[in-house]
Amino acid sequence: MIERLNQSGFVSGRQKTQHSPSASTGTFGDLLRQRLESVGAEQKPATIEFSKHAQMRAEERGIQMNDELLNRLSTSVELANAKGAKNILVFDTGRAFIVNVPQNRVVTAISQQEMQDNVFTNIDGAVLLK
Repeated sequence: MIERLNQSGFVSGRQKTQHSPSASTGTFGDLLRQRLESVGAEQKPATIEFSKHAQMRAEERGIQMNDELLNRLSTSVELANAKGAKNILVFDTGRAFIVNVPQNRVVTAISQQEMQDNVFTNIDGAVLLK
């Protein structure tokens, strides 16, 4: 039916576009490699931040922060981001963190005692710390 409309003078929603050859003369593989290298150079490892509330809760609850934990939290956020999660629970046997993935920000920190008999809401994913 679209063809008949086009033959009678109507224009379809799609219009043909002409692509001009690229100014660069490299092969597709060369161009792709250049683009991947430039994207890789632009990306830097995501650093996890703690909200003031999360900092206070971690201190109150005796949750120790160190580089290893921060790296593990950052990795958890990257994994969750790849899956499209927005707010996640990152946990192990002794502590848990609610993290806002798009902002790379820990919203709150929870100790083992507070995890018991607690319900976590407003999350769309969970990551077990390794």
